[in-house]
Amino acid sequence: MRPFLVYTASRLGLFAVTFVVLYLIGLHDVFWLLVISLVISGVASYVLLSKQRDAVSEQISKGRDD
Repeated sequence: MRPFLVYTASRLGLFAVTFVVLYLIGLHDVFWLLVISLVISGVASYVLLSKQRDAVSEQISKGRDD
């Protein structure tokens, strides 16, 4: 369960940081702020969180073998 929680918290953290940075640089339309934050944090998590994603994948595959 721990790898899943770490990965989820990391994804949420990346989204929050992206959201705040975009807001601070002047993007104040809520819809576009959410959409752009989601896209940027998704790409960033794909690159930055590969180890955590692999750990979650390994945990899931071990759970199915039991």
